[in-house]
Amino acid sequence: MALKGQKTTSDFLEWNKMQTIVLKLERDNDLKFALLIATGSYIGLRISDLLQLRWNQVLNEEHFIITERKTKKIRKVTINPELQIILKRLFVQLEAKETDLMFANRSGDKPFSTQYVNSKLKDIFTKYNVKGQYSSHFMRKTLGRRVWEVNKYSDQALLLLSQLFNHTSVSTTKIYLGIREQEISNLYLSI
Repeated sequence: MALKGQKTTSDFLEWNKMQTIVLKLERDNDLKFALLIATGSYIGLRISDLLQLRWNQVLNEEHFIITERKTKKIRKVTINPELQIILKRLFVQLEAKETDLMFANRSGDKPFSTQYVNSKLKDIFTKYNVKGQYSSHFMRKTLGRRVWEVNKYSDQALLLLSQLFNHTSVSTTKIYLGIREQEISNLYLSI
């Protein structure tokens, strides 16, 4: 587990694998982490912003506005209808109140720490035999790869993702999503 403030790297998770893990977590009654992985993968916020969300910001809403902690930029986040179904289902199962933090610690007054999330994710991926290197950042990368895939690997999708992630350039987004590494690998295979 990384120490507070230490840089970590993370792989992305294929979309169908992410959805399978969410369902397995629900089945195994690990509802808050089912919620965390689903929400993080559908909206792509940094973990510091994701952990601050309250139910009343997202439940039955089409979008919400957030000031990102890292960049201080205001961002409008649209909530996917599939995510809204998951949110409603887990809200009921968790017996939550609309004013509650979505990812509250045991005492209920503070959000999970990033360190706790990363440790728990490591345990989850080990339990479900998911190979790779994962931290809380995998959810943003999972969204990015899904958007790129659904948009047929277009440069336009990379440009929009670059704006979504507040990257300085599309080349930064390619590196972030592991696309540059994949392209270089494909060069070797094309010989």
